[in-house]
Amino acid sequence: QVQLVESGGGSVQAGESLRLSCVVSGYRYSTYCMGWFRQVPGNEREPLASIDSDGRTSVADSVKGRFTISQGTNKNTVHLQMNNLRAADTAMYYCATATRCVGAWYKSASRGRGTQVTVS
Repeated sequence: QVQLVESGGGSVQAGESLRLSCVVSGYRYSTYCMGWFRQVPGNEREPLASIDSDGRTSVADSVKGRFTISQGTNKNTVHLQMNNLRAADTAMYYCATATRCVGAWYKSASRGRGTQVTVS
C-alpha cells in the first residue's frame, strides 16, 4: 500500500517562502508520477506541479515562476519550493502519486493527509 507523508506547511507572511516535502513509501512500479495539488474546502483539487520517473517536470501556469518541484536523491522524496507566497496560496497542500502524469492524474491519485499552508 502506498503511503505519502507531507511536511513543511505552516503560517507565513505574504512574500515569504516555504518548502514542502513528501516521503513516499510502498510504491512498487518503475514508472511513476509524483506531484502536488492543493485544495480549499468546497473547491476542486488544483494541480500545482509534477515530476515523473524520467525526470520530466510540469508546473501549473498559476504558480509558474514561484513554485518549483524537485526530487530527493533517493527518488522517494519530492519537494515543492514555494516562493513569494500570496494570500491566495492559502490551502491544504497534498502530495500525490500515480502511474503516469497524464490528464487529470491528480484526481484519482493516491495522496497523503496534506499539510496546511496559510499566508497572511
